[in-house]
Amino acid sequence: MGTEMGRRTFVKGSILAGLSLAAGRGQAAETATSPAKPATPAAGQTLPMGKIGDLQISRMLLGGNLLTHFTHSRDLKYVYALCQHYNTEEKIIETLQTAEDNGINALVIHTVPSALAIMRKHRQRGGKMKWIICPTARMVEGLQEFTEMMRQLVDDGTESVYVWGVTADRLAATGKVGLIKEAVEIIKTAGVPAGVGAHDLAVVEECEKAGVANDYYIKTFHHHNYPTAPRPDEIKGAYSEIPGYWCKDPKRTIEVMKAVKKPWIAFKVMAAGAIPPADAFKYVFENGADFALSGMFDYEIATDVRIMNQILAAKPRRERPWMA
Repeated sequence: MGTEMGRRTFVKGSILAGLSLAAGRGQAAETATSPAKPATPAAGQTLPMGKIGDLQISRMLLGGNLLTHFTHSRDLKYVYALCQHYNTEEKIIETLQTAEDNGINALVIHTVPSALAIMRKHRQRGGKMKWIICPTARMVEGLQEFTEMMRQLVDDGTESVYVWGVTADRLAATGKVGLIKEAVEIIKTAGVPAGVGAHDLAVVEECEKAGVANDYYIKTFHHHNYPTAPRPDEIKGAYSEIPGYWCKDPKRTIEVMKAVKKPWIAFKVMAAGAIPPADAFKYVFENGADFALSGMFDYEIATDVRIMNQILAAKPRRERPWMA
């Protein structure tokens, strides 16, 4: 009996010891292989500000694509559905409030009705986020639809309207920069700052040549120092295939924007998640951007604001003067 009890005690003890050892090894392995989680700063942060006309906005702006679920994720198609399931109406409102609590005072977004309805609800609950919105109206056949959408946006309290980059790219490529110029003038009649969006650098070049009186540009900008960035095609002597909504030629963008005397909001600064925030923010501010438009989930906001504040506090060395 005593011998049997001893065996049972030995087996039980061995099992428990083995489980404890395995748990210890698992914890050690997790510690060794898992990246350290950054401490999330408390809400209440502030950000440096800049001005576009009379509109004062934070150097970091909240990007709207994640809120509208139009995520750019290369060939990872499941990300669209993932974002849609995560960013519910209440989560979007929570994201807007988290951004406000961390010093971001402006949102850049296009006219997706469901997102605009949520933004209105946020304001009704006391939200103070400023809206910078581009109408997605077709402008090829005239500006009636654009004008109607713009007026509705301003009536709803939009603080600034700009020409959508997708539309501006198309108009510049087809020699119709005159329509961009006319659209800017229409926005100005509403008494709000007027911007021009662009993925293609030709938009900026053609607008400057034509004397378009826009108050600012929203232009893609990021470096190509990441694994999936475009590489020179030795056969064609040009860059390999790159999605049109990325920054195709950052070096030339830097040179062109040096001569532009208008505020510049850089977007796609992290190349849709391929570039870490610290790297992205440092690059765009050192190379001339006045603001960085950043698409973020709610849990990323506080840390990204802290990173940007550290970079701006170090006073980035730049050739292009601050234009805002």
